Amino acid sequence: MTTPDPRHNIRVTVATEYLADQSDEAGQRWVFAYHITIRNEGSVSARLLTRHWVITDGEERVQEVHGEGVIGEQPHIAPGQTFEYTSGAILETEVGSMRGSYQMIGEDGIHFDAEIPAFTLAPPHALH
Repeated sequence: MTTPDPRHNIRVTVATEYLADQSDEAGQRWVFAYHITIRNEGSVSARLLTRHWVITDGEERVQEVHGEGVIGEQPHIAPGQTFEYTSGAILETEVGSMRGSYQMIGEDGIHFDAEIPAFTLAPPHALH
């Protein structure tokens, strides 16, 4: 693994929310929102080109999602700036997890990945 270039330092933080009003536990449908903050802590402006998500449910079933941008945008994030958005996921089990990466390009033309750390999707009562 190569050492990350400090000029290309993107930090991703996630907050999750269980959407009980959209979920149907009897129908095995658990709906979650995730609130993403992408902060450019590097010294080079960068644009988010594509995303890759790995979603794993409680039965270890894996779904991979690839796509352009996020919420229909390919945001350009200058050093010190943040970009925030909210999206959602539907699971067939009460608990699951997500992780992934954003594929970025710096204004210097260098392509790099910004890792999205793994996070848990679970209703408040599901985990102790």
